[in-house]
Amino acid sequence: MYEKTLVILKPDTIKRGLAGDIIHRFERAGLTILAARLDKPSAEAFNRHYQVEKLAPIIGEKSRAAGTDVGNDVTAYGRMVLGWNRDYMMSGNVLPMVLGGENAIKRVRALVGATDPQNALPGTIRGDFGTDSIAKANSEKRGTANLVHASDKASGSEPYLEANYEISLWFPNQGLEN
Repeated sequence: MYEKTLVILKPDTIKRGLAGDIIHRFERAGLTILAARLDKPSAEAFNRHYQVEKLAPIIGEKSRAAGTDVGNDVTAYGRMVLGWNRDYMMSGNVLPMVLGGENAIKRVRALVGATDPQNALPGTIRGDFGTDSIAKANSEKRGTANLVHASDKASGSEPYLEANYEISLWFPNQGLEN
């Protein structure tokens, strides 16, 4: 099934000069760039994209799974991490892109690898280029430099990480949604 998905090359990708290598991997996998632009996101854009109240418990659990002591309130810890991530995403340019292709969402997620670079398999973008970890970033009270954001589903009842929702935020009024 032909799909479209949103990918954002994060500030560490741009700063390390890895954008070309990463884009090449997507293109070699048969995905097509339908839209792209260099951007420096605002706090407002970050908050619309990451929907803090819905995402905070998930991020808190990921932090706990990475070995961080999140205390008794996983959601509060997740909110704190999202604040660090917002600062990280605003620290430099990002490259949001809409990619299209057969089963694009699943294929992009496979190419990108696990969210925590230390758990990403060799051959994935995060496995080959990642130098950070959730545990290290949490201990230093900063966002995890994990190179890439990728939507994880086409649509559903919750817009968090939903490709259509994310595409409409980054590329409004362009008719790029699935």
